[in-house]
Amino acid sequence: MKITDVRVRIVKKDDSKLKAVASITLDDCFVIHDIKVIEGNEGYFIAMPSRKTADGEYKDIAHPIKTETREELIQIILNAFEQEKSKPIE
Repeated sequence: MKITDVRVRIVKKDDSKLKAVASITLDDCFVIHDIKVIEGNEGYFIAMPSRKTADGEYKDIAHPIKTETREELIQIILNAFEQEKSKPIE
């Protein structure tokens, strides 16, 4: 499986920890939307798409199973986020 496309949309809310929303395409045939880039106490991290359960807990809808896949996904999305952040504001 290869990540064949990454799209990042910057969120422009000054007081929010949510900094961007990403979509990834796998093997040019499957897309996962609503991956969040969040600013935490120790830097940026990603949160996979999730839904709130009846007891108020959030559960991921889609997520990597293997640690190596998760690490690759984090790196690719955060790199794309940094590139998008560095573009001039239009």
